[in-house]
Amino acid sequence: MMETLASKVGRRGTVVLPAKLRHRLGIEEGSFVVAEAREDGILIRPAAVLPIEVYTPERRAEFLLSNAVDAEDYQRARAEVKRLGLDPDRIKHHRPSKRRG
Repeated sequence: MMETLASKVGRRGTVVLPAKLRHRLGIEEGSFVVAEAREDGILIRPAAVLPIEVYTPERRAEFLLSNAVDAEDYQRARAEVKRLGLDPDRIKHHRPSKRRG
């Protein structure tokens, strides 16, 4: 059976999580948590926050050009980069290697 601990809601809706729970769940000052409304109350659980990269048109062009698998694919990527309004020759990227079959 889960242990139930009480806490008081403070100004601006702040809730102090009891130290015993924080330690057990690895929640420390500065940690992120998720608060989720449930039918029977609120579920508060630890959250993982991961950085995201917002891709600029140049970064998207780099991906398109560098991930081409062959010469034909590379030409399609170049055309797509031009549709983005960019010059493929000015984008730092890796050209596909020429494979001998």
